[in-house]
Amino acid sequence: MEVGVLSSPQRAVPLATQVAGQFKQLIAAGDWPVGSRIPPEHRLTEQLGVSRNTVREALSALVHLGLLEARPGDGTYVRADSELQVSLGRRVAEADPDDAFEVRALLEHRGSRRAALHATAEDVAHLRELLDRRDAARTGDLAGFVEADFAFHRAVVIAGGNPLLAELYQHLSPVITQTISDSAALDHDSTVHDLHHHLVDAIEAGDPDAAEACSVALVAEGRDILRGSAS
Repeated sequence: MEVGVLSSPQRAVPLATQVAGQFKQLIAAGDWPVGSRIPPEHRLTEQLGVSRNTVREALSALVHLGLLEARPGDGTYVRADSELQVSLGRRVAEADPDDAFEVRALLEHRGSRRAALHATAEDVAHLRELLDRRDAARTGDLAGFVEADFAFHRAVVIAGGNPLLAELYQHLSPVITQTISDSAALDHDSTVHDLHHHLVDAIEAGDPDAAEACSVALVAEGRDILRGSAS
C-alpha cells in the first residue's frame, strides 16, 4: 500500500509527536483506511527522513491510543479512524444492553425524522437498494445480515443531512451492530422487516412523524425481542 503525502518534520517539536500527528491525519483522511495494513517501518523512515526509532515511537503512541494495532509477524493495521471512536467503543462495550438500545434509539429516531425532511430522490433510491440487500441477506448468514442492516440504518441517518450525527452513529457501530445481531438471531417475525419498508415509504413521502414512528417501533421491537429471551 502506498503511503499518503508526508513531509519532513520540523525539529522544534519532538519528532515522534510530529510524525504521529501526520499518521493521524492520514488515518482521518482515509489514506490509511480502517482495516488496512500501513506501510512498513523502513518505507516510512525513508519518506520522512527520520530514524526508525522515531517512527516506532510514533506508531507505538497510536497503538496506545487505539488507532493502530500491531500484529507480530504480520504488520501494523488501522483499527479506528478517530480517538472519539476508540473512547466511545471502550465505553459502550461496558454498557448495559438496555442502555445501548436507548442510545441507538436517540440517534435513529432523530436521524429518521431528519431523513424525511432532507432526503433527496437519490437518497431514497439508495435506501431502497440497501433495503433490497437487507431483505436478501435474511436467508444468509447472520454476519451478512447484520452488516446489511447496519448499512441501511446508517444510510438513513446520513440522509438526514447532519454530518455530526452521522459520524457519531458510525463511531457507535460496535454497540449498534451488537444489538442488531442479538435481536436478529432471535427474530422470526416479519413485523420488523415490514417496518423497514414503511420507514423508507415515510421518508420518500416527506412525513417526519411517520418516519420517526417507524423508527420508534423498530427499536422497541428489537428491545422486546431481547427482553423476551431473557425472561
